[in-house]
Amino acid sequence: MKCDQKSCASCKSSGEKKSKEELVSCKLARIKHKVLVMSGKGGVGKSSVASYVALGLSRRNGYRVGLLDIDLHGPSIPKMFGLRGKLNITSDQEILPYEYRPNLKIVSIESMLEDTDSAIIWRGPVKHGVIQQFIADCRWDDLDFLVIDSPPGTGDEALSISRLVPDASALIVTTPQEVALADVRKSINFCRKVEMNILGLVENMSGLFCPHCNEFIPIFKTGGGRRTSEAMQVRFLGELPFEPGVVEGGDRGIPVLNSDSETPFVRAVEHLVDSVLENLGEKK
Repeated sequence: MKCDQKSCASCKSSGEKKSKEELVSCKLARIKHKVLVMSGKGGVGKSSVASYVALGLSRRNGYRVGLLDIDLHGPSIPKMFGLRGKLNITSDQEILPYEYRPNLKIVSIESMLEDTDSAIIWRGPVKHGVIQQFIADCRWDDLDFLVIDSPPGTGDEALSISRLVPDASALIVTTPQEVALADVRKSINFCRKVEMNILGLVENMSGLFCPHCNEFIPIFKTGGGRRTSEAMQVRFLGELPFEPGVVEGGDRGIPVLNSDSETPFVRAVEHLVDSVLENLGEKK
């Protein structure tokens, strides 16, 4: 059911405000595609992939995109986009996402903390409640895509999304080496167990193009993601090469897609966005 209200916090049900569960359904009804970016192992560049997928989608066809960071213990999205300060809250207690560009909204737990260096020590039920709040109490409005950056593994956060957003599709990130691929297979099996659609697998840090001679150097080997996708019978969405400029851009809060540079990484991101759109049945 489509919600016609601009702010779902003011929607009424039988003369009373909606419950959290009803608000979640109301907000999600206004979001066409939900993409959960996940990985079985930390350090594979999952947040970078989530950031560049969201940014790449927002540069296509006027698509309206939201980026939700539910990596509650190690949020990195604000740093990567250069976001500072706390999110604003309306008089109706509705959270206003940060508008990075006119059609890209961002929400992260870090943007709601007084001290961004504070350690978050929460158990599963509290995490579930916070993630529910991020959906129910944020003014997402109408979106074509909501990209959700989750922490590594198949724990509380991924399970909460599977329950709160049953029509989410998983974009699984790996690197080529076997130690990462073993955990990716667990992520694939998790999705199948909770009946979450798998959008596909992307191999990150898939070699390095030398900036001097442009020779390809497979620093972590290559091809493991494609072989795993074939063995596990999931779509292979592409390979993203390692590029020092991505690391520098993340540290400075200036994503490389914001520049006019045409690098192997930028071309690979555009191919990944094409694959995401194709597999979601949308126009490239």
